[in-house]
Amino acid sequence: MNRFFKTLRALAVTAAASICLIAVAQVPVPPEVAARSYLLLDVTANQLLAQKDIDTAVEPASLTKLMSAYLVFDALKAKKITLQQTLPVSTRAWKMPGSRMFIDPKMQVPVEDLIKGLIVQSGNDATIALAEGVGGTVEHFVELMNEQAKVLGLKNTVYKNPEGLTAPGHTTTARDLSTLATRLMRDFPEYMHYYSIKKYRFPGTPSTNDTNRNLLLFRDPTVDGLKTGHTEAAGYCMVVTAKRDFPNLGGGRRLLSIVLGTASENARANESQKLLNWGYTAYDAVRLFDAGQPVATPPVWKGKENTVKLGRPEAIVVAVPAGSASKIKTYVARPDPLVAPLAKNQPVGTLKVSLADQPVTEVQLVALDAVEQAGLLGRAWDAVRLWIK
Repeated sequence: MNRFFKTLRALAVTAAASICLIAVAQVPVPPEVAARSYLLLDVTANQLLAQKDIDTAVEPASLTKLMSAYLVFDALKAKKITLQQTLPVSTRAWKMPGSRMFIDPKMQVPVEDLIKGLIVQSGNDATIALAEGVGGTVEHFVELMNEQAKVLGLKNTVYKNPEGLTAPGHTTTARDLSTLATRLMRDFPEYMHYYSIKKYRFPGTPSTNDTNRNLLLFRDPTVDGLKTGHTEAAGYCMVVTAKRDFPNLGGGRRLLSIVLGTASENARANESQKLLNWGYTAYDAVRLFDAGQPVATPPVWKGKENTVKLGRPEAIVVAVPAGSASKIKTYVARPDPLVAPLAKNQPVGTLKVSLADQPVTEVQLVALDAVEQAGLLGRAWDAVRLWIK
């Protein structure tokens, strides 16, 4: 009898292990990527699809200019500067080593041209001119960069300069770069078209210095940004984003690839393309709820309304392994009871998404409409009902 139960137990363990292996096998295995660290983010679903050493400190090289551009765009939005405004070219800007726009102190350059020089040509001279124009001095601009890094939640990023040349302590991580890139796209969509410009040069500068170093802009029509970087210490780096049409989403699906420390300009493009193609084929994007569609309508106590609609102002999309959409399960976790007042867009609970009983992602739910507090009599009556409940 004991032998029978031992055999039964062994079979059960084997079955459980098989089930576990099946569950693991459902998660797509990313391709081999020749980079020190990398990351693939589904921006539309806000989910990490692949990663390696994303919290390891690295030198960002010219990826630093993503933060420099963030501050310039912020200054434009706040109307502290204008695109048409011209800025002087200091001797410091003119003498910058590395990649350049080739501007000089005899020039007065419009802000818009300096932005193109920063993004398309990765000009260190253009970056310094903008830093001086926005921050007054380069040193103050770097202070602003580090302050903004804290605001954005970049926990492992420290800037020592605006252009990205190697300096002690000038480091970031793939995770922080993904946060910065997604916030850049979300906060300043009106300026994102600059990142898809393939060729640009300022009049009077060398015609041979007019080509964007993002090779994927020339290879993949769905790629529309963002930035490349290279120094001896950093290797060849790239933050690239693509948006491809998916009718089931009612619009495009955006992925963001980050590769750091690759061997060459061509390698960073190839590894980035590999990640993007894999992400679009290995994972399906599933639209669970439309923008503004109620996910749940729970009761509200002590309010002028008896219920509140919970959802998101944008569509709720999740990324799951290809072919597994039918196995998605959702569950709403929220405080109970909900007591008024509730402000519009106030966080009220979480949509938990799972697949084969394995957690996939969590989406914060907000009140789609405000619920004002009821009058004294209504609040008193609900207080009694809550006490009885």
